[in-house]
Amino acid sequence: MSPLLAAFLLLVSMGLTSASTVPLRPGFYSETCPEADFIVKDVMRRNMIREPRSAASVMRFQFHDCFVNGCDASVLLDDTPNMLGEKLALSNIDSLRSYEVIDEVKEELEKVCPGTVSCADIIIMASRAAVVLSGGPDWDVKLGRVDSLTASQEDSNNIMPSPRANASLLMDLFERFNLSVKDMVALSGSHSIGQARCFSIVFRLYNQSGSGRPDPAIETKYREKLDKLCPLGGDENVTGDLDATPATFDNRYFKDLVAGRGFLNSDQTLYTFPETRKYVTLFSKNQQAFFRAFVEGMIKMGDLQSGRPGEIRSNCRMANSRPVRVLTES
Repeated sequence: MSPLLAAFLLLVSMGLTSASTVPLRPGFYSETCPEADFIVKDVMRRNMIREPRSAASVMRFQFHDCFVNGCDASVLLDDTPNMLGEKLALSNIDSLRSYEVIDEVKEELEKVCPGTVSCADIIIMASRAAVVLSGGPDWDVKLGRVDSLTASQEDSNNIMPSPRANASLLMDLFERFNLSVKDMVALSGSHSIGQARCFSIVFRLYNQSGSGRPDPAIETKYREKLDKLCPLGGDENVTGDLDATPATFDNRYFKDLVAGRGFLNSDQTLYTFPETRKYVTLFSKNQQAFFRAFVEGMIKMGDLQSGRPGEIRSNCRMANSRPVRVLTES
């Protein structure tokens, strides 16, 4: 066993390690938990059979986790009397779902490799599994993250965009994390699978930019379809497909944007803004180009780290309760 791995295992045995102690790398658990990847994929496969929407829901965890203080599973922490976590943040409440899938993965991993695989790494592996099992690309994920000791609803509210955001706001957000315009457009292709609520689009249908009129970028027949799905004054929790093939990870999402059939405002503006239109057009015509750019973006997003102390949680919903020694950054 290498000295680096031995040192890491010592830290894990104490339940805590520093985010900067060990670099992220593929095959991180090849010695300590070689079954990890199989277990994650198996749990994801079973859940997608029971609830097809779980693929998109689980994939979204990586976005909502990594952008808020790095990829540290803070998004999974339940509120406590002393901490308002991220689950009830504006972009997450009534939106993020399938937490129980991550719980199931963690439970299975703890049976085989107790105290070894972080919840933060589970999010990364499960997101990839969701893409692969939906027909999308596969890639080597870098692992070795630790789980945060806390979470911040305020931080999430200050960072995560609204469905009403436009391409300009998204470009500014991604630039903060050294992600390019191409990365942003490719990663928006995560909406190739899944659904969203009418709550997110009623303003587009009936009062875009306070005009009292629908968004002129919406194709006429598609708008008529959305009007029936999301009538003014109707149930805003009704969900609609994000693209025409919501269970298949493909480039249909970009083809729909070109045709004016983007469900969310933040999606459709990717085609109406000149800076992003060229990538939408490219990806609509070349699925492999989209897949390559998406993988590159997911890897770069997965590299986002806070450098704060952390631990390997035994339960992804709460920090470990036993006393631990907090390590500072190296």
